[in-house]
Amino acid sequence: MAYQDLREFVQKLEKEGELKRIRAEVDPVLEITEVTQRVARDPKRLPDSVGPALLFEKPKGSRVPLLVNTFGSVRRMELAFEVGRLDEVAERIQGFLKMETPQGLFDKIKMLPKLAELGSFFPKTVKTGACKEVMHHAGDVNLFDFPILKCWPQDGGRFITFPLVFTKNPETGKRNVGMYRMHVYDERTTGMHWQTQKHGAEHFRRARAKNPEGRIPVSVAIGADPGTALAGMLPIPPDLDEMMFAGFLRREPVEMVPCETNDLDVPANAEIVLEGYVNLNEMRTEGPFGDHTGFYSLEGEYPVFHVECVTHKKDPIYLTTVVGPPPQEDYYMGYAVERVFLPVMKMQYPEIADVAMPAEGIFHNLMIVAIRKSYPGHARKIMNAIWSLGQAMFTKVIVVVDHDVDIHNYSEVVWKALCALDPERDVQFSLGPVDTLDHAQRMQDYGSKMGIDATRKWAAEGFTRPWPDEIVMDEGTRARIASLWKSFQL
Repeated sequence: MAYQDLREFVQKLEKEGELKRIRAEVDPVLEITEVTQRVARDPKRLPDSVGPALLFEKPKGSRVPLLVNTFGSVRRMELAFEVGRLDEVAERIQGFLKMETPQGLFDKIKMLPKLAELGSFFPKTVKTGACKEVMHHAGDVNLFDFPILKCWPQDGGRFITFPLVFTKNPETGKRNVGMYRMHVYDERTTGMHWQTQKHGAEHFRRARAKNPEGRIPVSVAIGADPGTALAGMLPIPPDLDEMMFAGFLRREPVEMVPCETNDLDVPANAEIVLEGYVNLNEMRTEGPFGDHTGFYSLEGEYPVFHVECVTHKKDPIYLTTVVGPPPQEDYYMGYAVERVFLPVMKMQYPEIADVAMPAEGIFHNLMIVAIRKSYPGHARKIMNAIWSLGQAMFTKVIVVVDHDVDIHNYSEVVWKALCALDPERDVQFSLGPVDTLDHAQRMQDYGSKMGIDATRKWAAEGFTRPWPDEIVMDEGTRARIASLWKSFQL
């Protein structure tokens, strides 16, 4: 049965020994980040986790407890999705993607259970929910009632870092849910960090093209059951409803409740909801912000979110996250996405054996891909394919190796890739869209990428020399020494 809300997940984490309560008063300005970093950098826990989830019961200046590092391990991601291993989620996705058009009556009958299950994932609208137990309107709204973090010394202020931002496409009316940081300017306004390639930014542009002096409704949910809370970061197709996919992850539909001041719906079990609008003709300086790159992202001009109404539970929990030098909590969230959506990539490109994105690559800087090579130039085909895939288009460096390389053993990757590489022959460069947060590029949002073909080279690719065998001991010798090993007393 799905978690009904965030606090039910907190109870599960505590029961599993994955959560620690901090009962001392700690300041959301810098101090909570420092506590989280000390836990995250504990060498006894790395690389399996960045420490336990932390529930700060008395954040300074607020009566609302703060939850951070909630998803900072593979185990907690498995608990979030209610599976024994992340591959189970991947297998479910693969099962639905493999559904074929039924050819006859018997095939149609066999498909009925799957179709019924698929239909059960659609969001369900309800009249009200726990997120409306307390309401604040207009002058009663004060974002500083919540323990919003200022994470790093040079941050431009406090930032909401784990929001689900709800908008509608102004042309189609389709919902989008994204996770965009929000720079808090004062009690009732924030920045809205809609990077140019994100769906929220596209909604903003389309609405402004129709009516430059208008506004668009925006609502923000903070804290929900884990499947719903994570939906805003998942790389699903733009025409697929994130709340429907959250229902798929939960195996139960997400209950949605209408907002008080606009025509958007939000999760009924949300801890906190901010309702308001973004003016289409208003921009304001946002940032700097200590980002997941490990560096401060620079100031920029972004839309402004005006909060007209705040609703929340009687005793809400403020869900947040800290990003910074890797690894942080977001690495494990990204790792789960990598594992869960690998079957989708494999279905589009069956030659892909595996994919890895090291923590130090901070998602967009490095992707290692193992392929079953079938023809000359195959590695380059895969590079270009990945640069055409959704958020993968931001990948700065792609390294393609053969399928028998263990790409999760980075020592092996470096060894075999460098031994397979002729830099002039095997490195290609390309230009295209890059992550807004990439400070090294020549200009914001546009720059260069590098692909490295570290596969074995074929004669058909112009390699006329023999390719040597890897040094491996023969099995007979290995077996004989294994049988004598104890007698060596080593």
